[in-house]
Amino acid sequence: MSTPAASTSVRSPVLALAGRVLRWLDSVPYTILAIPLRLAIATVFWNSGTTKLANWDSSLALFTDEYKVPLLPPELAAYLAASIELTTPVLLVLGLMTRPAAAVLLGMVTVIEVFVYPLAWPTHIQWAAMLLVLLCRGPGNLSFDHLLWRRLSARAGGDAVDAHRTATTN
Repeated sequence: MSTPAASTSVRSPVLALAGRVLRWLDSVPYTILAIPLRLAIATVFWNSGTTKLANWDSSLALFTDEYKVPLLPPELAAYLAASIELTTPVLLVLGLMTRPAAAVLLGMVTVIEVFVYPLAWPTHIQWAAMLLVLLCRGPGNLSFDHLLWRRLSARAGGDAVDAHRTATTN
């Protein structure tokens, strides 16, 4: 009956290795994880905004004939969409006003999903997941938001940074 002992001795190194790998993965700072999130979602919307600008007449036609956002005239919807798609990605890349930018884009994704392309939910849920992480956890420490919070905290006596640090490191 040496089989249990043999299987335990084989599993121990495997379990130990798995434990080390998991501890290493758990130790990756959120700041490092936030950078590709910010860049990935910024790229999606930046590309869409520049495509709209490349052929504005075609974009207006799409908003008139296909997108049909309720309550907004097509021309206003096109201008709003292009403005959002060209400003919020810059903010996300810089890590400046990240949470408000993520909230605006999350609202835009919701409008796109509900009113424009409801069958594209697999893509939209990926965008929403990235935006929710940025909305809830912020841009990480490598961002202008972090620098601004530090400056504000220095002037306010430290309370603002303590709240920000708690929100971005947990």
